[in-house]
Amino acid sequence: MTENSQDNEKTLSFKEKILNELAAANGTQNHSVQEEAQPLLGKEMELAESLESLVSAVEKSHEVLEKDTSVEEEPNKIKVEEPMGQSEPTVHTQADVLENIVRNSTIKEVPSNVDGPGQANVAKKESIESGEVQTSVAHSEAYQEKAAPVAGEIKETVLSDSNTTDEREAKKDFSTAEPTLSRRDVAHGKKRSRADRTNSSKKKKRKNGLANRIVMTVLVLFLLGLGITGFVGYNYVSSALKPVDAKSTEYVTVEIPAGSSTKQIGEILEKKGLIKNAQVFNLYSKIRSYGNFQSGYYNLQKSMDLDTIAKQLQEGGTDTPQPPVLGKITIPEGYTLEQIAEATTVNAAKTANKNTKTPFSKEDFLNKAQDEDFIAKMAAKYPQLLATLPSKDSGVKYRLEGYLFPATYDYGKETTIEELIDQMLAAMNTNLSQYYSTIESKNLTVNDVLTLASLVEKEGSTDQDRKDIASVFYNRLNQAMPLQSNIALLYAQGKLGQKTTLKEDAEIDTNLDSPYNVYKKQGLMPGPVDSPSLSAIEATINPSKTEYLYFVANVETGAVYFANTYEEHAKNVEEHVNSKLNQSGESSN
Repeated sequence: MTENSQDNEKTLSFKEKILNELAAANGTQNHSVQEEAQPLLGKEMELAESLESLVSAVEKSHEVLEKDTSVEEEPNKIKVEEPMGQSEPTVHTQADVLENIVRNSTIKEVPSNVDGPGQANVAKKESIESGEVQTSVAHSEAYQEKAAPVAGEIKETVLSDSNTTDEREAKKDFSTAEPTLSRRDVAHGKKRSRADRTNSSKKKKRKNGLANRIVMTVLVLFLLGLGITGFVGYNYVSSALKPVDAKSTEYVTVEIPAGSSTKQIGEILEKKGLIKNAQVFNLYSKIRSYGNFQSGYYNLQKSMDLDTIAKQLQEGGTDTPQPPVLGKITIPEGYTLEQIAEATTVNAAKTANKNTKTPFSKEDFLNKAQDEDFIAKMAAKYPQLLATLPSKDSGVKYRLEGYLFPATYDYGKETTIEELIDQMLAAMNTNLSQYYSTIESKNLTVNDVLTLASLVEKEGSTDQDRKDIASVFYNRLNQAMPLQSNIALLYAQGKLGQKTTLKEDAEIDTNLDSPYNVYKKQGLMPGPVDSPSLSAIEATINPSKTEYLYFVANVETGAVYFANTYEEHAKNVEEHVNSKLNQSGESSN
């Protein structure tokens, strides 16, 4: 075939070529057979048109590839990140297309039930279709031969591009990233080499190790900082709770205004130099639930710790500034005047040591208590209290015995014995002021009440027992019976307040010649034998209404047994006293 004929053949469409070849192959067949093969011919024509369009596309692609090969390729890194589940598009060559067409072209069998002219027509159709298929196969082989070089070029180009891209990408990311598989490698399911996987695993381990070291370092630094902060904070707070100056003996007068908050009180104390930090005071008060601070004037020391200051602020201050308090003196209930004199020598403040002494002495106290000028001065100051004070020649040991109220008293640097006794008398006057009218209405005197109350204080221990005992004393007085109390005899002997055995108490000398011997003398003693408590005073003023004339106490249990007759009383004494005489027992009066 010449070049001109070849060019003319190219100009013909693929469809026309198929028609010409079919016409040449079947030129001997009659017109009726061609009409019967018309449907199959139409189908073949459609396939031919499809092949023509594919061949045209392949030829254009070949032209583009030929142009691209003349131009120098630039390196491009292609990263293939295909979504999972999507496959790589497949590029079909012209030969592949033709082969698929031939493979998919099937000829239906002629049904067996068709006979006569129908079978002849079918046979004609089969021959026509067979010829068409053979012709299609022939053309397919021809086109496959044409498409083979093109497919080879496409394959070589793709491989060249892929290899170039992989090499450049590997060189670029060798030191910083894992090798990236090309699109072709991913499409064919290639895996990384063992060396790549090993390197990748080592890199991951190094990264994880570095991350773990960073985390541990940060954690250690955090815990270390937390520990240091806690240690410093603890020392700071502990130091703030301690005294500002443990050796200081000076007093600082502080005024706490009414309505001051805990924060404001802390600021006042810090400005006065009494505490180290107001915020710590505020926080400590909240933790310990110290919220009932009282207003007024306080005398505080720098040697006090924060807790001591907080507790004093809850006790309440004075309305006006007072001299600083150096200590406290505590007078227990039922103390005799001599015991009170001894108690004034001991500082009873909580912050003081047990052996801390006051500036007072027992001798000075007793001398002042017997000073007639001082007594007259006090009688003028407290007329209701001391109006019936026993006279010096009445047989009393101390005129002020029983008139000093048992309580706790403050003393300062300039406090004197006279001022101290004055405070005790003032306290008794204050507590009795509510009973003065009642005492007078019962035809009693203050001295009568205090004298009888001093016995009630020692004989009973509960409020009810004291009221019943007071009723016994009143019943005996009303019937002109002696009181017969061992308490008065012990006072006369100078043993009241000392420990005595049950036997000594039972064998007491009732024949003692003393104005305090209430076994022989009817009525009351000349004066009190101790300083009674407010409970004993109230029981004496308002006793129980009973008919008891006798009582005896069990010194072991403290129980008191009352009786209306002597026989009942003798039985109680035998059971609760005489039966225990052989046993070691002591009673404290």
